[in-house]
Parts: sequence; structure tokens; C-alpha cells
Amino acid sequence: MSLSRHNPAELSPPTGFSHAVTASGTRLVFLAGQTALDGDGKVVGETLAEQFETALTNLLAALSAADGTPQDLARVTIYATDVADYRVRAGELGRIWRRLAGRDYPAMAVIGVVRLWDEQCLVEVDGVAVLP
Repeated sequence: MSLSRHNPAELSPPTGFSHAVTASGTRLVFLAGQTALDGDGKVVGETLAEQFETALTNLLAALSAADGTPQDLARVTIYATDVADYRVRAGELGRIWRRLAGRDYPAMAVIGVVRLWDEQCLVEVDGVAVLP
């Protein structure tokens, strides 16, 4: 399996994502949206950063259960109830990402939403991974 990241010089320099990712492998893993729910179904954290850390941890746990690693992530979508707050906290969220998932960034998008399934949740993360 291999993932190659492509960041053309004519595009704005990517920060915390890759513009394109090509993948070759034998298994695709589609990861359901994960929020800041703990094992008992309760929302953990009140701030965006706290909830982002839990949501990403949950996503990586689901990926690990499918025998994947963060480096296998080809695509991640982040749904945020307050994109302006997400932008303000981008540096902090990037540090959380690097600590949990490393520096191999997938193709990513942040999408603003009115609300998530659990009303207290501020962020949801889903993704696609390619495994050998």
C-alpha cells in the first residue's frame, strides 16, 4: 500500500492538509463520523479543542480496529458548528492532530454545519483510509 501526497506549486501552500492524495492498496476503510462521545455515549469536553481531540481519538480507534494507522488516511472531512472558531483555533487543533496522527496529512475539508446529531457536539470527523 502506498499513499502519495501532491501539493502543486501553483496552489496556495497547504497547512495541515494535502491538496491531493493518490492511493494504491487492497482495502478501503470508510470511517463513520466520530464526535466527542465517550464509551457511555456522553459528550466529553466543552471546548472545540477538547471535543476535536476526543473525536479524532475515536476516529483513530475505529481505524485501528480495522487494522489501519493514521498514515493510511487518504481523506478526512471535519464538520464544525462554528467555522470561525475552528479557524481561530487552527494552530491548537493542528498540534492535537500532529500529536495523535502525525505529520502525514490526508486530503481534508472543513465544512460548516448548523448542528450535529448530538446537539452539544461542536465537531465531527469522518474519513477514508487505504490499507495494504
